[in-house]
Amino acid sequence: MLLGAIADDFTGATDLANSLTRRGMPCVQLNGLPGPDEAAGPEAAQVIALKTRSIAAQEAVAQSLAALDWLRARGCETVFFKICSTFDSTDRGNIGPVAEALLAALGGDIAVACPAAPENGRTVYQGHLFVGDRLLSETGMRDHPLTPMTDSDLVRVLGRQSQGKVGLVPHHRVAVGAAAVAKAVAGLRETGHRFAIVDAIDEADLAVIAEGAVDLPLLVGGSGLATGLPALFRRQGRLSAETASAPPVVEGAAAVLSGSCSQATNAQVAAMAAARPSYRLDPAALARDEAAVDEALDWAAGHLEGGPILLYATAPPDEVAAIQAALGRERAGALVERAMAALATGLLRLGVRRLVVAGGETSGAVVSALGLRRLAIGPEIAPGVPWTFSGGPPPIALVLKSGNFGGPNFFAEAFEVLS
Repeated sequence: MLLGAIADDFTGATDLANSLTRRGMPCVQLNGLPGPDEAAGPEAAQVIALKTRSIAAQEAVAQSLAALDWLRARGCETVFFKICSTFDSTDRGNIGPVAEALLAALGGDIAVACPAAPENGRTVYQGHLFVGDRLLSETGMRDHPLTPMTDSDLVRVLGRQSQGKVGLVPHHRVAVGAAAVAKAVAGLRETGHRFAIVDAIDEADLAVIAEGAVDLPLLVGGSGLATGLPALFRRQGRLSAETASAPPVVEGAAAVLSGSCSQATNAQVAAMAAARPSYRLDPAALARDEAAVDEALDWAAGHLEGGPILLYATAPPDEVAAIQAALGRERAGALVERAMAALATGLLRLGVRRLVVAGGETSGAVVSALGLRRLAIGPEIAPGVPWTFSGGPPPIALVLKSGNFGGPNFFAEAFEVLS
């Protein structure tokens, strides 16, 4: 196992696994903590998908350390903590607490952190995270229902979450090359820093950072930071070239479940709802009516034969704020997650075998409810979002989409990839 990754949500795990697979590094996604007696697969990269992004920091640390123990016991050579490319977190964590715990367990004294994903418009410059040409704090992430990002300065953000000092490796150092990155990180280590935020504005920067930091005990970042690793491992003679196999054929009804309230997903829901049968779940109705999920499944049963359908709880920021004010933030989120999990199991009983899920929390709830332990990575639909396949029974084709990923017609494009 050349690379063992611990992802803080299921869509992030899929994003990472997709990035590695595209670059010829065999990868499997393991959903939830593997059992103590569960063997590792033959793949060079194993990505453990956890649902730790927005739970209590203490529990996130415990689960992440358990995942690390499993990976190390199976010979993992490089450890990667996969976080979101928009650094989703709060001042309580969980990126800082988990990263510090992993670093301590590995006996390390400094780690690099870089969430940049230029392919999806996420770049880091002078320590500030940009989405396209806007600072993160000026995007829809400012209104995220669980992890509102109101500060774009990652040195400050991670510093508020961490006990150790956080420094910066600026872009002019990255531009010089991998040796300069390694030297800059060593300089921060000598001055007592525990983390180094590293600038990256394009794919070439990410390859430089990966080469300069690969010998550190822990890498922290988005999938972009891992994109340079397969080529690096091949140059080192540790990874052979791989040819992607053809995806399996999965037949059955098709559906979309959307719980994300990101700007991108709102646009995707609107596009599909204008063209396909759609059903909106109201969190207030879920709170007062135990039969609300059954009613949604009854509706679905009458529409599945005509092609892909959409069931969603996606809403714009003002509606989300009103729902949270009425129900409470945590209760509103839990209601939607439970509903989406129940819908997924119900749709499976109705014959759905091709399922697109939008939203990190929603994806975690759905995968857990369906009991899908391992996912093989299939064809890419959009940067960071592939089809995945469970072995069954029954075999299922599944998309786990981060809320902010994909264009307006993503849902339709997803099913076209399988046609």
